Amino acid sequence: MSFLSFIKSKVFFIQLALAIVAVIVLCFLMLQYLNITTNHGNFEVVPDLKGKSIEVAKIELEQNNLVMQIQDSANYNPNYPRFSVIEQEPLAGSNVKENRKIYLTLNPSGYPKIKIPKNIIGLTYRQAKPTLLQLGFKIGKITYVNYIAKDEVRGLYHKGKAIKPGKALAKTETIDLVLGNGK
Repeated sequence: MSFLSFIKSKVFFIQLALAIVAVIVLCFLMLQYLNITTNHGNFEVVPDLKGKSIEVAKIELEQNNLVMQIQDSANYNPNYPRFSVIEQEPLAGSNVKENRKIYLTLNPSGYPKIKIPKNIIGLTYRQAKPTLLQLGFKIGKITYVNYIAKDEVRGLYHKGKAIKPGKALAKTETIDLVLGNGK
């Protein structure tokens, strides 16, 4: 029997029809299996966790059949309590599957400590001010002492105490400057 005569034969068409039916049945069974195993159409609503403590967030997530995953802490936000949730992914109100991980970003205990640049003494006020502001410090009271270079930084104070360059202070702290008066 030649190949062309086999393709024209009744046996070939029967086998082709059986193969098509088998593929359709297999696809149907696979789709039914996926519907059952993936809980198709069953969702959990993500609760709003912003501003809540870790313990409260964990309880709420467990009640909704969700899993908590803590990410690294972000920059300190004074609008939220310490160690509370400041961001979450997915967002509140989202529909997710059961046992989905909810990623939480926590508020750290305070602002990070930043070192005062070692070369700040000897800079002019015009150079020192943007440097300190860029690091997150605030410029407080400015006083002058007798020194030949006008507006050159001669010293730094924090809460009335002299501080040296290289010391670490919390971000947003106020630094008082002592400048030369040009005399």
